[in-house]
This record gives sequence, C-alpha cells and structure tokens, in this order.
Amino acid sequence: MNHFYTSLFADDAARLIAAGCFVLTVALYFVAKHLYARFRRPWLTPLLAVPAVLAIIVVVARIPYPVYFADTRWLMWLLGPATVAFAVPIYEYRALIRRHWLSLTVGVTVGILVAVGGSLALAKLLHLSPELQRSLATRSVSTPFALAVSDKIHAPKDLTALFVIATGVCGMLFGEIVLALVPLRTRLARGALFGAAAHGVGTAKARELGSEEGVVASLTMMIAGVAMVLLAPLFSLLPM
Repeated sequence: MNHFYTSLFADDAARLIAAGCFVLTVALYFVAKHLYARFRRPWLTPLLAVPAVLAIIVVVARIPYPVYFADTRWLMWLLGPATVAFAVPIYEYRALIRRHWLSLTVGVTVGILVAVGGSLALAKLLHLSPELQRSLATRSVSTPFALAVSDKIHAPKDLTALFVIATGVCGMLFGEIVLALVPLRTRLARGALFGAAAHGVGTAKARELGSEEGVVASLTMMIAGVAMVLLAPLFSLLPM
C-alpha cells in the first residue's frame, strides 16, 4: 500500500513538473522575444536564448527529458500550423511568384542539392554513423518537413530536430555576414538565401530586412520542404 501511494505521489509530481516546464518554456519565449525586439542582439534570439536557459534549468534541477517533454510536446505539434501560416503572405504576393517562378525553382533545386550533397559529403568525411548521416541530410528544411522526411528514411527524430535548429540559428547569425561579403542586391536573392539556408528562422530574419524578402524566404522554405518530402524515398538509394 505504501508503495502504491509513493508511486501515485511520484506520478502527480511528474505531471506537475511537466506542466511547469510547459509554462516556463512559453514564458521564456515571450521574455526572449521582447528582449530581442528591444536590443536586437543575436544571442537574445528566442531560438538560441530559450533552449540555452532551459538546458541549464533542466540539468541543474535534474529533470528527466521524458518529464520535460510530456507537456511541451504540444509545442512541437504547433510547428505544423505555424509553417502553414507562411502561406498567407505567399498568396498575397502571388504575382511576384508568377513573375519569378523560374528563378525560384532553380534556386530551390540548387539549394536542396547543395544542402543534401554537402551534408552527406561532410558526414562521409567525418565517418559518421548512418543514423547521423540520415539526420544531417534533412537539416536544411523546416522542422515539420524534416520530421516527415525522417519518418520515411528512418532517421532519429531527436537528432533531426537538433540539426535543423542548429542550421537555422547558424544561418540567421551568419546570413547578414554573407550578404555583406556577397553582392546580393535584389530582394529576391536576399530572401531566397535566408529561406533556403535557414528555413523558418531565416524567414523570420528575412522579414526584418523587408516584406518582400520575407515573402520570398517563406516561399523558398515551403517549396524546399515539400520537395524534400516528395524526394525522401530516393534518399534510401544514397550510399550511407
């Protein structure tokens, strides 16, 4: 009987901690978003600052990952509707899409080939395991698309999400440096660069540059994601 009550108490405590982790994650996001909007420092970006703070809290408090993920998994589910929401400005700028469809198609195709080919080449050079190689291959598309591809190629989802986030953060941090070094003057090129290289995070950064850059980045990200999902069965034919 004592064991039963102890187990019941432990379950209640775990549920309470899980709910607290959910509230803490959302609160930290809004705090980081407010600070980033005010100070515009790269390290205050929510996608960079929030995971860092949460990792410290989880490690110090010794919260098991399954307990943390129990309620915060709903935030992962929201990635799907959030990605679909990018289609709204795309519809509003459909005339721009019709005008530059060839450039966008070529850009997305080259972006996918470079991203997948570069990732696999680096993985081979470092002699990484097949699981790591499959996860790296999907790193350059937005998380919902990457997770869908992971299901088809049997890649670890946790690693896939980690590589996608790392790619987005690096693309956001170094994207402006690349723009300063490479003479990309058109809004189409600047937006496509962020959308193809840094997916959702890059799209948010592109919106800071201008509305047209944000739209082109959204479109590039969406097309690249859909193309990756459709091409996923072919990934099994690649040597890994």
